[in-house]
Amino acid sequence: MVLTGAVRMSITGYSRRRVLGATVAGVATTALSGCGLFDDEPAPPEQPDPLQPLLDEAVALAASYDRAVAAQPGLASRLTPLAEDHRTHAAEISRLIGKTPPSAGPSASPPVGAPAETIATLRSAEQAAQKSAVALCRAAPAERAALIGSIAASRATHAEALR
Repeated sequence: MVLTGAVRMSITGYSRRRVLGATVAGVATTALSGCGLFDDEPAPPEQPDPLQPLLDEAVALAASYDRAVAAQPGLASRLTPLAEDHRTHAAEISRLIGKTPPSAGPSASPPVGAPAETIATLRSAEQAAQKSAVALCRAAPAERAALIGSIAASRATHAEALR
């Protein structure tokens, strides 16, 4: 004799299929709710890397040197190596934070004035950028401090070269 009736669980009175189906549905709901499918809140915006201001300064300083050279070509031999240093810094920072090195973008009008005024303006910009790099170096994790310290030292050297 073959029994073809539904098999009932002992105390609850539910079939194995019903219990198994409910268990699978519960696990699936838990998994989906954990992956954010049912979340109404948007993901928080990605925080910029703490080295982004250092990158922005490097790009701005290189552009300042380029504008100065365009306005006063006689300063090119003195200023071009300094601009190249800043472009190298920007490329290295970009690599470290996983970004494409930014371009200088549209350049503003070149500075006008005597070469001495241009040099003084660039020296002031280097000194300000060096101070911000030192402050960032003090707060940076060890694996980034060497690069930031090197950039700060380079900026200090640039300021001295512009005396």
